[in-house]
Amino acid sequence: MIGRVLERVLDAQSGWAKPLGDWVHRLTAAIFGRMLPIRDLLAGTWLGHPLHALLTDVPIGALTLVIILDIVGQPAAADVALLMGVLAMLGAALAGFADYSTTDGRARVRATVHSSLMVVSLVVYVVSLAIRATGPTSRALPIVLSIVAYVILAGGAFVGGDVVYALGNMVDRHAWRPSGAKWQPLEVGEIPEGTLVKAKVGAQALVLIRSGDTINALHDQCAHAGGPLNEGTLVDGCVECPWHGSRFEIATGRRRRGPTVYDQPSYEVRVAAAGRYEARRVS
Repeated sequence: MIGRVLERVLDAQSGWAKPLGDWVHRLTAAIFGRMLPIRDLLAGTWLGHPLHALLTDVPIGALTLVIILDIVGQPAAADVALLMGVLAMLGAALAGFADYSTTDGRARVRATVHSSLMVVSLVVYVVSLAIRATGPTSRALPIVLSIVAYVILAGGAFVGGDVVYALGNMVDRHAWRPSGAKWQPLEVGEIPEGTLVKAKVGAQALVLIRSGDTINALHDQCAHAGGPLNEGTLVDGCVECPWHGSRFEIATGRRRRGPTVYDQPSYEVRVAAAGRYEARRVS
């Protein structure tokens, strides 16, 4: 019941969140598009895990500690924890905007609500920190502001979780893909050399690349956001996704450029009876 109400409330924000999100997306895409290594660093391509999800735990923990320390009468420690929390929020936000630059559709609208709540929370925390820094006689106001900011932070965290768990943003598109080693018939016509060719094995769509007698195969759906790799391009021994530019090594499916943080499933292809082909997943 509560979940459905919250879903309707979030969907109702699209009137302002969509145009704002489209504008912010153009800005972040323009910025990070000129510094792809920085984008990939912040996305977590090097780690094999979204970096933003990891970094968000730090400010939430620190800012929870602020409330506890204020309650037990440890003002100096609370102020230090608040400063740490604000700095950690900035770091998490930077990683979040790197992800945002390659986020599309409904997930972008929802991510706009998430980031807006987080920015408001951050501003309130900064005001609280500034008041604390003046050494006020009464700490009631900065403490109340910290609690208000925490409530907003919790709401933003809820929406951020929704972006991942309900809309599947930054989730490996192949997390539930079957990985059995059984050979299956490959449905494909001719396979010209050096060309991306779409094929099918069972219920799975593949992209094939032939080089001489060797046929390499990857799953056709990009692990990052589901883009069709057969519509991409071949670059330096990699398949480049047409949607966001993630690159995967043809022979192994290993990621070579973000924004993906996941490798691509790789398949082995062999010649079967009557000149037809079979394939099976190997990674």
